[in-house]
Parts: sequence; C-alpha cells; structure tokens
Amino acid sequence: MKTHCVRLLLPLLLISIVARTARADEVTEWNEIMLRASLIAVASPLTMTRNAAIVQASVFDAVNGIERRYSPIHVSASGPAGASQRAAAVQAAYVALVKLYPTQLTTFDARRAVSLTAIAESESSSAIASGVAWGDNVANQIWAWRLTDGIANTTPSWTGNTAIGQWRPTLNVPYPGTSANGAGYPQFVFMTPWVIASPSLFRPGPPPSLGSAQYARDFNETKSMGSLSSAARTTDQTTAAYFWNSATASYLWGNVALGLIDGPGNAGDRNDYGQEVRNGGNDSNHHHTSPVEHARILGQLTVAMADAAIGCWDAKYTYNYWRPVTAIRETADDGNSLTTPDVTWSPLFATPAHPEYPSGHSCVSGAASAILAHEFGERTSFRMDSDVMIGETRSFRSFAEALEDVKDARVFAGIHFRTATEVGTALGASVARTVLQNSFNPVH
Repeated sequence: MKTHCVRLLLPLLLISIVARTARADEVTEWNEIMLRASLIAVASPLTMTRNAAIVQASVFDAVNGIERRYSPIHVSASGPAGASQRAAAVQAAYVALVKLYPTQLTTFDARRAVSLTAIAESESSSAIASGVAWGDNVANQIWAWRLTDGIANTTPSWTGNTAIGQWRPTLNVPYPGTSANGAGYPQFVFMTPWVIASPSLFRPGPPPSLGSAQYARDFNETKSMGSLSSAARTTDQTTAAYFWNSATASYLWGNVALGLIDGPGNAGDRNDYGQEVRNGGNDSNHHHTSPVEHARILGQLTVAMADAAIGCWDAKYTYNYWRPVTAIRETADDGNSLTTPDVTWSPLFATPAHPEYPSGHSCVSGAASAILAHEFGERTSFRMDSDVMIGETRSFRSFAEALEDVKDARVFAGIHFRTATEVGTALGASVARTVLQNSFNPVH
C-alpha cells in the first residue's frame, strides 16, 4: 500500500523538489530535497537511515570545515578561507544525492542551479566557486568512507529456523504469500557505525522467555489490539498505526526537525500552538540561526538514527525472535498457560521480513526524539504531517508523547510485541546520548 501511494504522489513530489522552498537556508532546503527524493525512490526505512546520514554528514563537514566550530564527523581538514558556506552545503548535498539516487539527476541539477543563482545575489563568484569545490571534495570523501562500511557485503539469505520462539519467514497476511524468502538486510548487523564503538555496544538482554508473565502480557495485547479485525482498537489508534507506517522514520522525524528549526525566531521561542517552548540542555545549543548550527542539528539527528538502526539490527539477528503472526498461530507448544493460539489470526499490517526484537521503528524513533528533545526541550509541542497520508496530522505536547504513539502504533499494527518497542526506544536513546557526548563537540 505504501509503495502504491508514493507512486501516485511522484509527479507532485518532483515539482515540489524543483520549486524554491521557504526554508531557513540552503542546509535546511537541501535536507528537505533529500527527504522528498527518498520518497520518490521508495527507499526502505533501514536504507534511509544510512542515506540520510551520508547526505547530512557531507553537509555538516562541508559547512563546519569552513567555519570550524565543532569536531568533524569524518573530514578533519579545514575548508578554504572565504569560501561560501551556502555553496558548500548545496554542493555537498548535491553530490551525495546524485550518488544515492542517480535516476533523479535532472531534478537535482535544476535545484542546484536555482540554489546557486540565489546565492550569487549576495556572494561573490569566487566565494561560490571555492565553496562548491570544497563541498564536492567533502562529499566525495564521505562517500568513499561509507562505501567500506559493509553495505556491499554479500550475505546469505537468513532463513531463521522452526524452533519455538525463533523467527522464520512469515505469512504475508492479510495479503497472500510469504513476506520474504529470507530476512531483510542482514548486512546491517556488521555495518561500521558512525559514532558508537560497535554495533553491539547497546545490545539489550534477551526478549521475555516464552513461559513468563511478561511474554503472556505482550502476546495477549498484540493478539487483541493488533488483529486485523480488532474490536478493541479505536479509530485513532488505527489511524496512528497507518500514519507511522506511511513514510520512513527518517522522513517523519526529519520533517519535525525542519519545522522546529524554521519555527518562530528560528529558535523555538514559540511553537505552532502559541505555547512557550522550554529548552533543555546547554542554552548555547539553542540559537538556531546559522547554517553551521542547522547542519549540526540535522547531522546529529541523522547519525544517531543511523547508529540506532545498526545497533537494532545487531540485536535482531542475535536473538532471532519470532513475530506475532508466527507466535499467535503456532504457540500451542510455548509452555505458557496464559497464551492461546489462533491459527486464523491476521495482523493489521503485513509483517516485515526480519526478526521481531527489538522494534526497528522504535530504535530509530528513540534516537530521533532524544536528539530533538535535547535540542529543543522535552516539553516542545509540535505537529507531524505525512505527504503520503495527505490531510492527516498528529499533534503532540512533548517528544515523550510522540514516542508513546510510535510504540502503540507498532503493537496495534500487529507486527510487534510491547517489550520490543520499549527496549527499542531505550536502545535508541542510549545511542543518542553517546552521539551528543562524543561527537559534534565545540572547538575551543
């Protein structure tokens, strides 16, 4: 369904990419272009975490290299004096996007021409040329670095096994067929992280044992609330499940970040509810008025989400835990008197083709919400829209409230147990704290 909806929107999305946006600067404009390009390419949620980090790491190191305010992500050299930061941001994003989505070259060329023409209204041709050359250099260095991160590894199909509690290819119900011959994206298990020391750094303990009361609670909640025909799930809960599945987590949280950066005063002094936004963390981090600050926020966000995804996949394939559709249909021998099988049970959504524990969406959303809460304050109110579910808006009074909506959505879709979402958000938050502590540090 998600792919069909996106295809219907492609002409509109192409127009929106070429048209000049009303973003704060070229850093935020090209971040939006990246998000739209990912929709057009129908990038998977997991692939999108890596792609977004590549683009924003390129932009950050390019802009920050000219005005050295923070430690770099990868490129430690300094940019040329007098170079245009704006032009460097444009070129870095352009180079990365062309490599990631080469079929959209014509669109990127048009948008680059518009951006550089606008910059020429206030900056010299020599500064622009120098910025373009520097942005090109940085993006190519980032690209070469990440080509060796393990993405190109050839991995055998992960077929799981038929033991009780273990993942195996799932039924595609409520649609016909199976979800996949093997589990998805096992190369992410061994991928080189961006910041965290290893994929297993925040590996959680094992999922609940099948005979435990916790497992029974998880089982029965998903069985009741996540069923295709659930009478317990409300209309709003069903809508939330579809909303959070309508686009990648990178796209949804990326749009939140852009809205907060572009908000009143560019520093979140008042949000779109007319309420005061309380800043948490170092006050010096809340003056969002320059390209390097915007690049830092978006760089932190995307790198944290990418590393949370890597850590999540390490855990998924370590424990190889079964999905609800398998558990509920085949649970007769799980040894738990509090669980009852239902061989006809179907989830609201077709089940993704990889192990259940922990929840991938919860991992990356946990990282995203922690980064944004640190930057804008936990009690920030915001609205969230999806270009795929046009006209549907989710409103939240805090990042914690939004995160609860994410967790509920995965359970009520019938594709996860509650513990997988709780553990996933904790893993993501741990990754975010590490990113905040050990990268993007101010240069004194």
